[in-house]
Amino acid sequence: MAKSLYQTLEISESASEAEIKKAYRKLARQYHPDVNKDPGAEEKFKEINAAYEILSDKTKKQQYDMHGDAMFGGQNFHDFSRSHGGAGGSSMEDILREMFSGGGGFGGGFGGGNPFGGGFGGGFHQEPNLDLETNVTIPFAVSILGGSHSVSVQGDRFDIKIPAGVKSGEKMRVKGKGHAQGGRVGDLFLKINVASNPEYVREDDDLVKSFDVPLYAALFGDKISVQTLEKEIKLKVPQNTKNGQRFRVKEMGAMNRKTKVRGDLYLKANIVLPKVEELDKELVELMQAKLPKE
Repeated sequence: MAKSLYQTLEISESASEAEIKKAYRKLARQYHPDVNKDPGAEEKFKEINAAYEILSDKTKKQQYDMHGDAMFGGQNFHDFSRSHGGAGGSSMEDILREMFSGGGGFGGGFGGGNPFGGGFGGGFHQEPNLDLETNVTIPFAVSILGGSHSVSVQGDRFDIKIPAGVKSGEKMRVKGKGHAQGGRVGDLFLKINVASNPEYVREDDDLVKSFDVPLYAALFGDKISVQTLEKEIKLKVPQNTKNGQRFRVKEMGAMNRKTKVRGDLYLKANIVLPKVEELDKELVELMQAKLPKE
């Protein structure tokens, strides 16, 4: 027996009351017209609410579990709502109100009667969405290394824990920091924006940082101190280092939040040429005479 209302909420027919409610809240947030501007999101949102209205009511759910999609004339719920709603048709509320009001229904196969007694009480009920969503900008170093960051929402300032490796556009959930009503409290959803850093470029999980290399070190080799996000390191620069040459420092990049493996840090050589007028005169004359011109 087909039961498409469960497909609408993306749950199994054995789902508990808590699982039904959890699935509804997740999908309602995803397809709410104020959040989702995709074509068809509003229609999907109405279907989700209607499906929840039936499956969250013990009596209606019991009757639907008994008859399934037969109440929709053999159609699945999505096709049924499209054929009876839309431009010039009844609204989703009107369709379901008639279906549950004992007024004949659309079911067919029930001898002309509607097996779903009772009504909607004037229309289906939608729980208020107490969740709150806002943007927060975090420092580049915190996005790479993780740490605590202070945010202020609705006059309430508190610290949140930022996981290492977070990227711009990701969302974080902070429980119990949404709107409060009737003893219920929603959650806060933070959309992360990572501030830029003039010293670093992120390439997937790797970081790239330029560092200055004196001409002497580039020609003859030397050890150079480089300050990274975590600590100061000593980098051995070989002789004949070229401008733009990269040096890899393993596992000092960004954390991949799925694999839990850190990327690498690539240090890009920027060879600093001395000012000719500040060099020893004899050295300048020797260089002019001996340096290749090509």
